[in-house]
Amino acid sequence: MTPTQRTLKKLRDAGYVAEVVERWNPHAKVRHDLFGGIDVLAVGFGVTYAIQCTTQPNAKRRVEKLKALPALPFLVAAGWRIEVWGWAKKKGEKQWLPHATVIA
Repeated sequence: MTPTQRTLKKLRDAGYVAEVVERWNPHAKVRHDLFGGIDVLAVGFGVTYAIQCTTQPNAKRRVEKLKALPALPFLVAAGWRIEVWGWAKKKGEKQWLPHATVIA
């Protein structure tokens, strides 16, 4: 299961409406994140989450990527919560857990 799939499951299990908002460009064979850094958008309980999904070792780079987004001030002004979810499985554990870093 990918970090994006894990993120969708966790959000949906918690009652949020969540969708993948990155798109695939088949000609260039690359993915394009929403606003250059968002993989999943979730709404519910009066909150809008914009989440970059990754593995824990890559989370620091994703945090820096989101902090540099030109759209970040506009998303924050709109009340969106911007987070990086770095997924990891601790030694001896069977379950993957996200570590969320709040950008805004």
